[in-house]
Amino acid sequence: MNTTIFNTRRRLLRHGLAAALPWSVAWPLCARAQAPSSGALKEPLPARGGAASGIGERVKVTFATNWKAQAAHGGFYQAVADGTYQRLGLEVNILQGGPSVNNRPLLPAGRIDFLMTGNLLHSFDNLRNQVPTVVVAALFQKDPQALMAHPGQGYESFEALRRAPVAFIAKDAQFTWWAWLKAVHGFRDEQLKPYNYNLGPWLANPKSIQQGYAVAEPLYAQRQGGFTPVVHLLADHGFSTYSTVIETRRDLVAKRPEVVQKFVDGSIVGWTQYLHGNPQAAHTLMQRENPDMGEDELMASRQRLLDDSILEAGDALKLGIGTMKRERAADFLQQMVRAGLYKPSQLDVGAVLVEDFVNRGVGLDLRRRLLQARQTPR
Repeated sequence: MNTTIFNTRRRLLRHGLAAALPWSVAWPLCARAQAPSSGALKEPLPARGGAASGIGERVKVTFATNWKAQAAHGGFYQAVADGTYQRLGLEVNILQGGPSVNNRPLLPAGRIDFLMTGNLLHSFDNLRNQVPTVVVAALFQKDPQALMAHPGQGYESFEALRRAPVAFIAKDAQFTWWAWLKAVHGFRDEQLKPYNYNLGPWLANPKSIQQGYAVAEPLYAQRQGGFTPVVHLLADHGFSTYSTVIETRRDLVAKRPEVVQKFVDGSIVGWTQYLHGNPQAAHTLMQRENPDMGEDELMASRQRLLDDSILEAGDALKLGIGTMKRERAADFLQQMVRAGLYKPSQLDVGAVLVEDFVNRGVGLDLRRRLLQARQTPR
């Protein structure tokens, strides 16, 4: 990947700087489903709120992401590529984000129907600022935010990281999850040096640690440094936010719940197929939209999603991908209050998310059959 693109991508994607950029042009992707291979497994699509597939005119839906096409968006592209959304009666149009594209204002303005955003901090801020949006699904059960260290330097345990003399952390992160690390895990501002999205300073200092996105920087570190870094997911140490959440407008939930349900179900099935089936159709579609994304990087990032259980962990193993619980969101909010990001009783977590469209086991049978098919000798 081009270094400039990588630097800009990580700076905006993980720390919400895209929200500060002016509106610009988004790249459309029309949902032209490719014919699935004859051996592809299909999920029996759940019916709720009306007929699903092929009967009558499809409902046009616009969905925006927060960056260019990549493996972290793979399930959505899979649902387009293999016709899942179409079989549910939806014609889905995906708008990519990018370095000069800010899709966030398009949702409350009614110019898009669904938005893929980062973790719950964005959603908390929407509520604080009285933006009429709500979370309807949480695809990533673990936020991929991580801290990386050199191997063999005594950082194999997460607790040892707070003793590192230098921590390369981006400015925006210093006011969000770094504040949480200080409040909960005893990290110190004296460790801080700014991370400018260049791995060079960290690679040159074996005793330093650095922030990373689990499906990206560890791969680049291995490529540039020639070693496999020690990676600690913040999610494995109490940073309990959901990530890659789907937001929509409150009026759409109230007036067209069947459309919300179909989009959520289709996305869950798409992600299940992407993780455990053949991702090639999704990769072809993503590479068409984002030529900078090579097949090797897509496959390596997809594998990280699997290895780190980013989508399939905790409640999702019993309730399906996309699951979310109000109690967990409340726990994360209290952690952020402790870190000083919000005031006590400032937000009603019940107004942040709606559980009605998830926690229904969608995709679990498909996952089981895909895994069985992989193990069956041919």
